[in-house]
Order: sequence, then structure tokens, then C-alpha cells
Amino acid sequence: MSVIYLLITISIIVAIGFFIAFVCAVKTGQYDDDYTPSVRMLFDDELINSGAKKNKSKK
Repeated sequence: MSVIYLLITISIIVAIGFFIAFVCAVKTGQYDDDYTPSVRMLFDDELINSGAKKNKSKK
């Protein structure tokens, strides 16, 4: 039974470690992406048009 308590304790410590790492990554701005949304709106039409050309060539 003591092994279960040990495993639960270790898993909680590991989970807290991952949570702290995630919070630190979010605070430093690692997940901020300012460039992609502005570029995506420029290339949406090209992606749609190339998909339409592929569909026409298959017919």
C-alpha cells in the first residue's frame, strides 16, 4: 500500500512541474504568434484557388 502512496506523490509532483513549466512558457510569450494571422489572410485566396484548379483538372 505504501507503493501506491509513493506513486501518487511522485505523479502529483511531476504534474505540478509540468504545470509550472507551462505557466512560465505562457508568461514569456512562447505561444504568442503575431505574424501568422496577418500573413494567413493574404494567402487564403491562393489556397482556395489552387484547390479549385486541382478539382477542375480531375474532372
